Amino acid sequence: MQKIDGSQLIGEFTLADLESAAGDSISFSACVHKLRNMGSFSFVILRTGRYVLQSVYTQDKCAGDFDALCEGAYVNVTGTVKEEKRANYGYEITLSSFEILSKPAKEYPLHVSAKKLGCSIETSMAHRSVALRHPEQRAVFRIAEGVVSGFREFMLSQNFTEIHTPKIVAAGAEGGANIFKLKYFDKDAYLAQSPQFYKQTCVAFFDRVFEIAPVYRAEKHNSTRHLNEYIGLDFEMAFINDMHDVMAMETAMLKYVMEYLEKNYKHELEMLDATLPVIKDIPSVTFFEALDILGKSHNQFDLDPTDEVKLCEYAKEKHDSEFIFVEKFPGLKRPFYAMDSKDDPKLAESFDLLFRGLEITTGGQRIHDYDEQVAKLKRYNVEPEELGAYIDIHRYGMPPHGGLGIGLERVVMKLLGLSNIREASLFPRDIHHLDP
Repeated sequence: MQKIDGSQLIGEFTLADLESAAGDSISFSACVHKLRNMGSFSFVILRTGRYVLQSVYTQDKCAGDFDALCEGAYVNVTGTVKEEKRANYGYEITLSSFEILSKPAKEYPLHVSAKKLGCSIETSMAHRSVALRHPEQRAVFRIAEGVVSGFREFMLSQNFTEIHTPKIVAAGAEGGANIFKLKYFDKDAYLAQSPQFYKQTCVAFFDRVFEIAPVYRAEKHNSTRHLNEYIGLDFEMAFINDMHDVMAMETAMLKYVMEYLEKNYKHELEMLDATLPVIKDIPSVTFFEALDILGKSHNQFDLDPTDEVKLCEYAKEKHDSEFIFVEKFPGLKRPFYAMDSKDDPKLAESFDLLFRGLEITTGGQRIHDYDEQVAKLKRYNVEPEELGAYIDIHRYGMPPHGGLGIGLERVVMKLLGLSNIREASLFPRDIHHLDP
């Protein structure tokens, strides 16, 4: 806990605070998670921002009316901590007093105090602010926090600069119809599909950059793996030899993130019965090698969801890896900033990373030469002048560079074995959900 002006306590206590108070009194704030009247005494289960703690109320030891308590009431409590192997975390609190701060006007519409929430995804979405009070539901977003924190810590350790780029833009990085259009005063504008243009711009003066921010895709998907707004973990790095430098950086980052989760989020991982992947070297195959593994002809230009599942099964069986890179995709299916392969101009220096049957990353080497970028834009029937500022970064010189984008919710979904990506989004945005 922290002190303000040497007196006022703020913040949530940790398990270390609980352990250090064994045999002594402790005071903290919480929500009444569950009440169990046992006759001569009652259990008052308390939910803090991260933990669920067991406390015991008896009329002779606690100043306070037990009947005034209810599930969902917010309270300040004081009590004596004692070791109790049967309680969560091995400690129990004997209450000496409590103060009710607020009480709900209505009972929860969901079984928040049950071991499992036990409702459909649609019911969870309809009562999102209540569903997220369930410890397991909440733990999902602690894990998301851990992925983001580990990602940021690793990037900074590798001399990347964190940037914050506009989400209202004049042109889409990916183009096409999957872009949200809006009015920006008297002009047309769009919600950013990616920070691609800006992070490429920034490598010209920062060398290495990363961003953690929302990404918008106006795709009318209604699947278990798509969202219209998600959190992108992006990085871009200069002075690369080829896209394999980007792949190596991602591999090192993922190792770091898994170690970070293991160190700082054991509580949530155990609660969710999640198993972290062990990352050594991530195997890589070319797109056409992948088609051969799948027993498919070479007349397709992308992978479908079933392909991704089968390739991950192959990686697990042949390489004992839950990840697999697929590289050198046909250029027709990759954006105009992807560099053409020198070995075969029909292929792009571009890759995907698959994890437990799902694509979580797209990345590669970008075009840095002005003439090469202009020529490719024309092949894509895009006039360079339409992308004014983006073309300027090439016109005034760019280092060889590359990068990638990772979907946070997809990573969390697969880390935790969730069946629907909406479970990995606090307040999902899809074709059916705009509120809350």
